[in-house]
Amino acid sequence: MRSLMRRVLLDTRYLLIGFPTAIIGFVVLIVGLVAGIGTAVVWIGVPILVGTLMIARGFADSERGWLSDVLRRPAVRPRYKAAPEGAGSFRRLVNPMTSGQSWLDLLHGIVNFPIAIITFVVAVVFWAIPILGLTYPIYGLVTSNIPGNVELPELLGFGDGYLVNSAFYVGLGVLGAIIMPPVVRGAVLMRAGLGRALLTGVAELQERIDDLAEGRAAAVSAEASALRRLERDIHDGPQQRLVSLAMDLSRAQRQMAKDPQAAQATIGQAITATRETLDELRALSRGIAPPILADRGLPSALAALAGRCTIPVELDVQTEGRYQAAVENTIYYVVAETLTNVAKHSRATVCTVQLSRTGGVLMLTIGDDGVGGAHVAKGHGLAGLADRLRAVDGELTVTSPNGGPTVIVAEVPCG
Repeated sequence: MRSLMRRVLLDTRYLLIGFPTAIIGFVVLIVGLVAGIGTAVVWIGVPILVGTLMIARGFADSERGWLSDVLRRPAVRPRYKAAPEGAGSFRRLVNPMTSGQSWLDLLHGIVNFPIAIITFVVAVVFWAIPILGLTYPIYGLVTSNIPGNVELPELLGFGDGYLVNSAFYVGLGVLGAIIMPPVVRGAVLMRAGLGRALLTGVAELQERIDDLAEGRAAAVSAEASALRRLERDIHDGPQQRLVSLAMDLSRAQRQMAKDPQAAQATIGQAITATRETLDELRALSRGIAPPILADRGLPSALAALAGRCTIPVELDVQTEGRYQAAVENTIYYVVAETLTNVAKHSRATVCTVQLSRTGGVLMLTIGDDGVGGAHVAKGHGLAGLADRLRAVDGELTVTSPNGGPTVIVAEVPCG
C-alpha cells in the first residue's frame, strides 16, 4: 500500500510540475525557432538557433531525469556529436545544429506541450473527485443548507438532504480513489512514452549497437584464445607423442633384422604411446564439441564433466530439454573450464555445480570451499569465460574473497 501511494504521488508530481515546465519550454523554443529561422538569411539567426537548441537540450536533460524515476529505468543520456578536433570558431558554434538529437530535443519541447496540458487536466480532475467526494461531509453542512442550491444526487433522482448527499459523494469519492491510480499512471505513460521515444530512443539504440559490437568482439577474442590454447595443447601433448612414436617405429624398423625381440618391445611401447595419444586427442575433442553434449544434452554432459573432475563434485541440474547449440556449448565450456581451474588452483575439498532456469535465463552457479582469490581481471582464466558469455549476451559474476569460498554465477539467455 505504501509503495502504491508513493508511486501515485511521484506520478502526480511528474504531471503537475511538468505542466508549467512544458509551457515555459514551448514558449521559449517557439520564439527562438521563429526568430532564428526569420533572421537566418542575415546570419543573426544562426546563433539564435544554436542557443535555442542548447535551451532545448537543457529541458530535455531535465525530462530525462524525470523519466528515470517514473519509468523505473536507468537514466540514459545520448551522446551529442562533438566538434571535430581543430575546428574553427564558426564550426564549433554551429556544431549543435549538426546533431540529430539536438533537433529531437527541440521537437520534444514543442510536441510535449499539448500532451502536458491533457495529462495535467487528467491528474487534476481525477485527484479532485476523491478529495471532494470524501470531504463532502465536512463542507456539505454548508452547501446543503444554501437556499436554492441543487445538489447532484437530487438531479440524478437519489433524493435530497444532507445524509443522502453525503452518502452519494463519499461513494463517488471511494470510486474515484480506486480508479485514480491507474488513470494517473496511464497519463504518465502517455507523456513519458513520448519523452522516451524522442529523448532516449536513439541513445538506447546506440547502446544496443555498442553491446552487440562488444559481444562480437568478445566472441572473436574468446575464439582466438580457445584456438591458441588448443594449438598449445596439441603442440605440448599429441604432437610430441606423435614425434616420439615416429622415432620408436623407425628404431623398431632398424631393429627388426638384427634383434627381433628388441623390435617387438619397441613396437609394444609404440602401441602404448598410440593409445595415450588417442586418449589425449579425445580429451581435446571433448573441449571443442563433446559428442555426449550433442547426443544427450546438458545433464549428461555435465555429469560426465563432474565424474572426470579430480575433486568431488555435487551436481544439481534442475532443467531438462534442449537449448540452442551456442547456449549449451557455452554452459558446457564454462563448467569445464571452471572445474579445471578449481582442480588446479583452489585447493578445495568439494565443488558444487547447480543449473536452473528462471524465465528466459539459464542460471549456472559453481562454488567451492577453496582458498579463493579468483577474479576476472585481464590475463586470468576467468576473463576468457566472461568473453565467452558476452558473446551470447550472458554475464559472469565472481565472488571469491581471499580465504574463500568462491562462488561463480553465469547467466545465459536461453530464449
